[in-house]
Amino acid sequence: MANESYFRVLGGQSLSGEFLVQGAKNAVLKEMAATILATGEHHFYNVPRIVDVEIMAELLLSMGIKSEWASIDHLVISTPSADDILPLADYELVEKIRASITVLGPLIARLGKAKISMPGGDDFGHRPIDMHLEALSELGVKFTSSHGYIEAEAPSLSSNEISLEFPSHTGTDNVLMAAVLTPGHTIINNAAREPEVIDLGMMLNSMGAHISGLGTSTITVDGVEQLRPANHIVVPDRIDAATAIAAVAMNRGEVMIRRARLAHMEMLVRKLKDTGLDFQIDNDGFVVKASRRLNAVNIATLPYPGIATDYLPLLVSMLACADGDSIVTENLFSGRFKYVDELRRLGANMTTSGHHVAIHGVAFLSGAPVKATDIRAGAALLVAATAAEGETRVIGASHIQRGYQFLAKRLSDLGASVELVEESKSA
Repeated sequence: MANESYFRVLGGQSLSGEFLVQGAKNAVLKEMAATILATGEHHFYNVPRIVDVEIMAELLLSMGIKSEWASIDHLVISTPSADDILPLADYELVEKIRASITVLGPLIARLGKAKISMPGGDDFGHRPIDMHLEALSELGVKFTSSHGYIEAEAPSLSSNEISLEFPSHTGTDNVLMAAVLTPGHTIINNAAREPEVIDLGMMLNSMGAHISGLGTSTITVDGVEQLRPANHIVVPDRIDAATAIAAVAMNRGEVMIRRARLAHMEMLVRKLKDTGLDFQIDNDGFVVKASRRLNAVNIATLPYPGIATDYLPLLVSMLACADGDSIVTENLFSGRFKYVDELRRLGANMTTSGHHVAIHGVAFLSGAPVKATDIRAGAALLVAATAAEGETRVIGASHIQRGYQFLAKRLSDLGASVELVEESKSA
């Protein structure tokens, strides 16, 4: 039988030191997909060593695009000529990560066709890809679906004005990557404004694309005939930075968060200041200080620049020990509160109703076995475990490793007691 990997945590240590923020998972996966657009050797720096990057590299390899690590955070991707790219994204890899859907736009733009399995990834409710298909249809793509696959045909693309139903970052990314090689002037209305979308757009511009309006709700693209290979430094991961903030908030202490960009987290930081956290900007990030029990606050998710849905599990964990009652509202997705039952196992006093979590702060948490079900919920449970009295086992370490590199070591370097226990197999 196989025993699942887990984190063994001994809670109750105050934190200090420096936390180095990794490159953004939600940027690099789409940027790896963008290598389909240009023949040659692409160089990426500040790439996180996470499982999802390895899966995306495997997916690209299945199409004929090779990846290799040149150093700890330098990834080189070699894209062959269009004739040597296989426009197929198979089920075995696609079902593992939702970001796999972002190969659709580049394949259509470069090859005029694609066949992709319905995407998988974290299990937290219904996130249909219809918006991707409808938006790409506006550029002249024809879609059919059967046996769990989507097939796209577009012998020629034509520019258009596209209005997204929702400012989805993956939807925006897909249209953006298709539009850069589409003749004419394409307008994307209700576009996502996330830093990771901006980072992708800036990378595409460095490759020779003509994109304007990045960071606004209206992006315009003037198509070009071809792009050159990328040479790109991946933007820092704001969710990784928020994970470190949550750990400091729950354990008290003072930590320098290196490489983090406070401007990318403005609404979150504004709300966290209301809890009593102190932030000081530094040349290479910021210092977060927690000297007392947090104040209870009400929080709701909204599209960027609002508070991101990926922050929510971390915030719920933080508020579990706040002084008073909090209401947390998830406006963007359903089914994202599965981790609440696990927090209750640690002694949290919270209830869910629809899109809301009602939290009555408790004085302390106590260690118990808990199970991670997705990346961010897993990180939130790990952070809560660092503040719980006694030993906690966070089962399902593989979920956390999909989005975080060396997280046990980085938290331990701050003074937390976190150990990754790898899975073992026995008959």
